[in-house]
Amino acid sequence: MAKLLEKALTGAIKERKHILGTKQVLSSMKNSKLVVISQSVPTEIIKKIEESAQNDSVPLLHFNDTSVTLGRLCGLQFRVSAISLNSLSATNVQAIIKEYETK
Repeated sequence: MAKLLEKALTGAIKERKHILGTKQVLSSMKNSKLVVISQSVPTEIIKKIEESAQNDSVPLLHFNDTSVTLGRLCGLQFRVSAISLNSLSATNVQAIIKEYETK
C-alpha cells in the first residue's frame, strides 16, 4: 500500500476533512483537493465522477482494490467506495499521485 495515501486518508478522517460516498463526492467536487475511488464503483458512476473532477480540475486516484480495502485503509469499519479529501496541500497531492503511480 502507498504510505502517503494511507497517512492522508487517516489524517483526513481524524480531522473530519473528508467526504464519503459517490453521491456526496459528486455534489461537493468544488471543495475537493483529491478524490479516491475504489474498483467497486460501477462504471457509469466512475464516468460521472471523472467528468466532474476534470471540469473542476480535481486530481482523481483510482484505488486498485475493493471498497472494503479502501475502508480499512481509512481506518473505518465499513466500505468506502469514494472519498474526497478537502485539506491536502498541492505538494502532498502531487506526492501521493506520484507514489501511487510508481507502485
